[in-house]
Amino acid sequence: MKHDDLFARACAVIPGGVNSPVRAFGSVGGTPVYVASGKGAAITTCDGRTLTDFCCSWGAMILGHAHGEVIEAVRCQAGLGTTFGINTAIEVELAERLCALVPCMERVRLVNSGTEAVMTALRLARGVTGRNRIVKFDGCYHGHSDSMLVAAGSGVLTGGITSTPGVPPEVAHDTFVVPYNDLDAVTALMQEIGDSVAAIIVEPVVGNMGLVQPKPGFLQGLRGLADTHGAALIFDEVITGFRFGLSTYAQMTGIRPDLITLGKVIGGGLPLAAVGGTAAFMDNLAPVGKVYQAGTLSGNPLAVAAGLKTLEILERDNPYPRMAALGQRLADAVNANAALPHCAHFGGAFTIFFAPAPVTNLTDAKRSDTQAYARHFHRALDAGIYLPPAQFEAAFISAAHTEADIDALADAVCAEEV
Repeated sequence: MKHDDLFARACAVIPGGVNSPVRAFGSVGGTPVYVASGKGAAITTCDGRTLTDFCCSWGAMILGHAHGEVIEAVRCQAGLGTTFGINTAIEVELAERLCALVPCMERVRLVNSGTEAVMTALRLARGVTGRNRIVKFDGCYHGHSDSMLVAAGSGVLTGGITSTPGVPPEVAHDTFVVPYNDLDAVTALMQEIGDSVAAIIVEPVVGNMGLVQPKPGFLQGLRGLADTHGAALIFDEVITGFRFGLSTYAQMTGIRPDLITLGKVIGGGLPLAAVGGTAAFMDNLAPVGKVYQAGTLSGNPLAVAAGLKTLEILERDNPYPRMAALGQRLADAVNANAALPHCAHFGGAFTIFFAPAPVTNLTDAKRSDTQAYARHFHRALDAGIYLPPAQFEAAFISAAHTEADIDALADAVCAEEV
């Protein structure tokens, strides 16, 4: 099947032809790719090409596509039933596993998407504190709930939209945006409005304006400011949770947020996310508390089975050091070239920035040459490599990638412009 034909058919029945905006190739041009199947580090497109995949379903496929043990776990569960809307034993098992691996999560509620997890965390923070205002960071993306689409990153940034029609002004009024990595700006804002702030929410390592790491002391400073002003600290770890090690970034760095959102890796490739945190916050959720949240498919047994098996394999095989080494191999190869681009990486996540200097915040990221990235994207695609179709997205290395895959990507990135 030709991609042009599929996209034309899609545009007739799906807004913009896609079910998530970045898939439309709006920032890189050309016809979107359609995938027929995937195995390991490779995907096969509907027009018969095989591509090495560095999108990995935006980080979810940490073991690679169609991992045999995960597929078997899902198959076995499907034979028992796909959904019940009733409690199951395996959702208890997954909740116990998550709480054991993330000790600062004393309670956890399973949901279906990162957006839903963030929405629940914000509602909890407001319900517990009795306050309405939220502090977030320019370029961080926390899903598409109303208050989080103010100066957001990811696909919203790629589309050149910093807020969106349909978000009531009163919602935007209660969301305050400061530059990522600027602790002084947060301090000044909290001194002004801190007694009305319900929560500070942050991606501890940003993945949605490209990969950007926190400056030393930044996250610790946020913890201190939240404590001083009686606000909740929320770490959005939908991307970072279990991506760099068998826990959260919070656990790795010794910082204890009040609430954490998880997604992607914990679902093993199926729709699953979670919000967790201290009992003092989480026990305010219904049915024990007054903050309401519900979902028919929450704790869906197929997703839970995939997530449990993925965590089991990650613990057994520990692919994290190898993925980090592959990330370093890529960065070393790309950054050995004094000219653009620059590879920012942490563990098995990276971004190829066409920016004139290292990126530490959204202002730096916006200096990127997005047209150069678009040319680079298509050059890599021609070489059989699939990267995120936007400059402002993180790319991912899975346990299935090889040194040869990394070297091929480095060669494509460093090739001379035609």
